[in-house]
Amino acid sequence: MCIDPRRTETADKCHQHIALLPGTDGALALGLMHQLIVNDWLDHDYLNHHVDGWPELRERALQWPAERAAEVCGISADEVRTLARDYGTTAGAAIRLNYGMQRAHGGGNAVRLVALLPCLVGAWRVKGGGMLLSASGWGGPAVNSAALERPDLMPTPMPRLLNMSTVGDDLLRETSPEFGPKIDAVVVYNSNPVAVAPQSRRVVAGFQRQDLFTVVLEHFITDTADLADYVLPATTQLEHLDVHKSYGHTYALINHPAIPAVGQAKPNTEIFRALARRMGFDDPCFLDSDHDLARMAFRPEVIDFEALSSKGWVKFPVPDLPFAQGGFPTPHGKARVTAPGVGVPDYIPNYECAAASPELAARFPLAMISPPARNFLNSTFVNVQSLRDIEGEPWLEIHPVDAKTRGVSDRAQVEVFNDRGRYRCKARVSDRARPGVVIGFGVWWRKLGLEGTNVNELTHQQLTDLGEAAAFYDCLVDVRPAPMSSTGSRGQALN
Repeated sequence: MCIDPRRTETADKCHQHIALLPGTDGALALGLMHQLIVNDWLDHDYLNHHVDGWPELRERALQWPAERAAEVCGISADEVRTLARDYGTTAGAAIRLNYGMQRAHGGGNAVRLVALLPCLVGAWRVKGGGMLLSASGWGGPAVNSAALERPDLMPTPMPRLLNMSTVGDDLLRETSPEFGPKIDAVVVYNSNPVAVAPQSRRVVAGFQRQDLFTVVLEHFITDTADLADYVLPATTQLEHLDVHKSYGHTYALINHPAIPAVGQAKPNTEIFRALARRMGFDDPCFLDSDHDLARMAFRPEVIDFEALSSKGWVKFPVPDLPFAQGGFPTPHGKARVTAPGVGVPDYIPNYECAAASPELAARFPLAMISPPARNFLNSTFVNVQSLRDIEGEPWLEIHPVDAKTRGVSDRAQVEVFNDRGRYRCKARVSDRARPGVVIGFGVWWRKLGLEGTNVNELTHQQLTDLGEAAAFYDCLVDVRPAPMSSTGSRGQALN
């Protein structure tokens, strides 16, 4: 079963695909809970012994019959009922969450609701059952964070932390009591914010400030490197030592360099060591080599570094059934429905949707999501010519019904627009998109776009309900055929 606004290549291989509207996962989870309750597809013993706050969650879920959930999600009530039946009557059902559902206003609450579903049916009791978003947390207890981060060296008062999801606004702010001093200098590493941060028109304006000093540590001349005062060549994973946790498995890994550093490239760590020396920081930690840092990264009582170094991997001590008898990382070992400051999870509509902003939805009736183009894991891979050749060019996927009403033809140039900007690309008319939703494939570098922009020209900088993350998939737009340019052409991709 695949639940996704788009009929993805994964959905092609599933028995069923439910194409819900973006940002409505929390409503679907509540509708499933309602069906599990009224049909008594519940593990009462698990709920009684290992869940704190079940009566409050039950009360909320009972407000969400299948019809209500279906209306919010843009699907049928029968789809809600059938999914609930299949989930509630399959022993050890597993849920694989991914990151897209978090990229909307209510993403945090949605994840909380979905994460509670295995508790209702006792799926944690069966090997292979439960839920996975990321396995990286299993490495948390093994990581020696204090040794790596050195909070003891932090000055008082602590320096401010700025959210990279709002870098577009923050780079343009003047000094004020609320914000603090104006940003005068930026060092960018392991990121390409001009291409990947939301509302990129403002991001570009910020990085183009003549009074901003910008240094970028990079492998390639990205959109962000184009706007730097200095670009310092950084090593790749092939050239430096590192240790890792993982999103998808439960092993610690070591990355030995396969080749010496090429040319003048240096690891980020070496660049910061040199900067510390030049700035007069003399604490002994600034003399730690990459090998020293790798050795201290994991607690020795959990991960033996010598074994890790020689073998390449060491398994974290994770039981096969970690939550079969509770054992959640909470004060009492129970799954918590409520937590201080957040209350009982609920469905929170998108910032930009017909329910929350009807006037905006009347002007921009299409919901847009912007997942990475299939052949790019992140924007670094856009540098690889062979991957660009496979991907072709930036596309907007649009359902045939929506395309017809707008006079949009397959492979024709279109203009995607809202109040924040406009973005020109080619249209792909396909029933992979559901009606009312368009897919603007992301992480393309702006300079490879038809007019030197990408899909983040349209996204906003408002943040999610929990974690203050970017709400990329909470975005209303409309689409029209691209107007002819003054030269009579419809634009050309930049090389």
